[in-house]
Amino acid sequence: MKQQKLSQKILQFLGIHFVKYVINVLLQTLRITEVRNMQFEVLEKENKNYVLAFWHGTMLLPWYLKKNKNFYTIISKSKDGEILSRVLTSWNYNVERGSSSKGGSEVLSVLVEKAKSGSSISITPDGPRGPEKELKAGAVIIAKKADVPLVLLGVGISKKVKLSSWDKFQIPYPFAKVSAVYSEPIFIDKDLSYQETDEMINKASKELNSLQKQAEQNC
Repeated sequence: MKQQKLSQKILQFLGIHFVKYVINVLLQTLRITEVRNMQFEVLEKENKNYVLAFWHGTMLLPWYLKKNKNFYTIISKSKDGEILSRVLTSWNYNVERGSSSKGGSEVLSVLVEKAKSGSSISITPDGPRGPEKELKAGAVIIAKKADVPLVLLGVGISKKVKLSSWDKFQIPYPFAKVSAVYSEPIFIDKDLSYQETDEMINKASKELNSLQKQAEQNC
């Protein structure tokens, strides 16, 4: 029994490191174009933190683009989450293991505090289980409570595989063309009412879908 457990741990270790290697090699082959606006350029140049939101199915590319840039994120405690956590840690992300579907308010509080203390936050606002491309409240609430801007990011990939998962997760082919289109920073008034905040969430969802469409058309 001990021998079997040891073998499983060795295989898991090798699997995680093999996946990390493959992901890094694959992403380095991509031809990536970032479509930035002046306001976002100023935000980055002044090294100010913000909340970056992108759809769950495209998450591999945004995370890769923001490696080594003081971003904080939360990854599930699942086996898939373990692999992703190792990849992000190797890219110098601050990663906490948790779940937004269990204890969501606690997770939200952690992200708000990290944003207040100067970390940028990366978030997939339709995760962890969908519906696909429907923005939930988290990204807007974090930006509102932490008093930092929200930036939306659409990602288009010219050649890719789409998995049959709920988010239709996208894996690019080697040397595929990628377009990453950023929104202007969105500043959310801390004094917005519940109804006004809800309207902002709906507006952000529509804008992110528009950016996603634009990014796909660029490819």
